[in-house]
Amino acid sequence: MSLFKKYKEVIIYKTKEEIELMRHSNLLVGQTIAHLASLLKPGITTLQLDVVAGQLIRDNGGVPSFLNYHGYPYNTCISVNDAVVHGFPGNLELKEGDVVSIDCGVFKNGFHGDSAYTFAIGDPGADVMQLLRVTKESLYKGIEKAVANNRIGDIAFAIQDHTERKYGYGVVRELVGHGIGRSLHEDPQVPNFGKRGNGAKLMPGMTLAIEPMVNMGKKDVFYDEDGWTVRTKDGKPSAHFEHSICVQKDKADILSSFEAIEAAEKANSHLTPVG
Repeated sequence: MSLFKKYKEVIIYKTKEEIELMRHSNLLVGQTIAHLASLLKPGITTLQLDVVAGQLIRDNGGVPSFLNYHGYPYNTCISVNDAVVHGFPGNLELKEGDVVSIDCGVFKNGFHGDSAYTFAIGDPGADVMQLLRVTKESLYKGIEKAVANNRIGDIAFAIQDHTERKYGYGVVRELVGHGIGRSLHEDPQVPNFGKRGNGAKLMPGMTLAIEPMVNMGKKDVFYDEDGWTVRTKDGKPSAHFEHSICVQKDKADILSSFEAIEAAEKANSHLTPVG
């Protein structure tokens, strides 16, 4: 996800052939996250998961998009509990009640795929499960607005309205969604907050990574000492869900998929399905 900045945007529209290549990259992202979901359990480390992800991506003809991106040293971002995004995999052993966001990118056939899903190990409590469910719902609320002749602000408003206005959660301001294609981060930026009718006009062939980042408490965040991991200032949990999509005339084409991820989530007795 990109830092929220205001500047003149240059949007790159994709052909039908390019969109299909992006779909292949995104499906490998989904397969990778699904495999990691099958491994999630108390005692496993986030670094073990990262190593598995890197190997799986390469075995399937891809390259991890995140590795060495602006110096990022891992294949995936794995953010636990109060870590919002960009969490460093390491020797931290996951435990019962942890909330684990896995963000993964794949570069294959000249194009990037990008998706994220947040898991609950065991039972983190009804309040946390509601946060995960509502954040996931907000992703689809935003995607519903990703149609031609709408604007970026319509996506942003839908996400903020569902999470912040309806449930009182904190929508992160410093980090936003983004365009995606031959580059991992392209224009336009896609905030999860804003006003309807504002921002770039959506047109067919525009490809976006829409990714609500929502805190259980306040919206405020800070960067950890590693310079990458973003955490909630109040120490409360955060959730992150992401799809890569293509804007179309009547309904957005979702290029990534949660199908295999959700199946793995339900099959793993250590996880509580988000729904």
